[in-house]
Amino acid sequence: MSTLPSIGSTTRSSLHPARRRVIGLLATAVMAATMPLAHAAWPEKPIRLVVPYGPGGSSDVIARLIANEMSKTLGQAVIVDNKAGGSGIIAMQEVARAAPDGYNIVLGHVGTLAVNPAMFPKLPYGHEDFAPIALLAKVPMVFAIGAKVPAKTLPEFVALAKAQPGKLNYGSAGNGSAGHLAFEMLKVTANIDVTHVPYKGTGAQLNDLLAGNTDAASAGPPGFISQAKAGKIKIIASGSPQRLGALPAVPTVAELGYPGFDSSQWFGILAPAKTSPEIVARLHDAAIKALSVPTVRARLEEDGSTASPMAPAEFAKFIKAERERWGNVVRKAGLKAE
Repeated sequence: MSTLPSIGSTTRSSLHPARRRVIGLLATAVMAATMPLAHAAWPEKPIRLVVPYGPGGSSDVIARLIANEMSKTLGQAVIVDNKAGGSGIIAMQEVARAAPDGYNIVLGHVGTLAVNPAMFPKLPYGHEDFAPIALLAKVPMVFAIGAKVPAKTLPEFVALAKAQPGKLNYGSAGNGSAGHLAFEMLKVTANIDVTHVPYKGTGAQLNDLLAGNTDAASAGPPGFISQAKAGKIKIIASGSPQRLGALPAVPTVAELGYPGFDSSQWFGILAPAKTSPEIVARLHDAAIKALSVPTVRARLEEDGSTASPMAPAEFAKFIKAERERWGNVVRKAGLKAE
């Protein structure tokens, strides 16, 4: 079998010009063929999808749905890692500082990407620290009150709050979370005074609402719908532009006398900045494929969510627009980091 001559054992000047050209072309071809191999084997180990909030809320439900399907496409497990606390800052900062190798990604959402920049003057991460992969879903916020609260509708709750300024309270998944901002938007819109009680995740927030330790709450529909059907809490309004298919009898805030009200939240995945375009593209394709699975779409709709796929560049523009929109809410409500 013939072999290529060793370039190191023969000086280029001693070779015939035609032979030098052949060797040069072969060397270029070998380099071109081997360069993509740096990412061709990816992923070689499980991928961690960090969720900035605890189990039980919309973020957790969406993350696990998508992670399960992405695992099938990528051939490696996509493991959901709940990192609650610090208004999502802990999780976001951890992924922002992770190696840009595609093995650590984060579920960003309206709170961590659009609200925190307005609330925290010295946020330890910025939009430049992430490579957007895909917007996944939009989730309307619902407003709920405890079973013992003497009100059955949003107008009745507003009247109760106005009769007792500062005495009623509401829970959220954390300071700066979507639920926090949604309720603050309601307070500004309806001109009521209700005290905020932040928790580390939707699960803890819901537990205290069920126990009667808080009077009201705002969050994504998952977790709240089943409890409402069991009569343990009362969902009095949806913050979405239209009524939810999962809650057709529940009116929107807008139709109850506050036109234009929209407190919908959203979720998407991001990687550390400088992650290679090839890896970002593969993660994007896997995520979008997951959203196309009928059972995934059905589960999202069951929880009141809507699949809203976006490409990386489009997602980046969307985040910028949302930072401006929610920044205005933060300023009008006079919110500050706690």
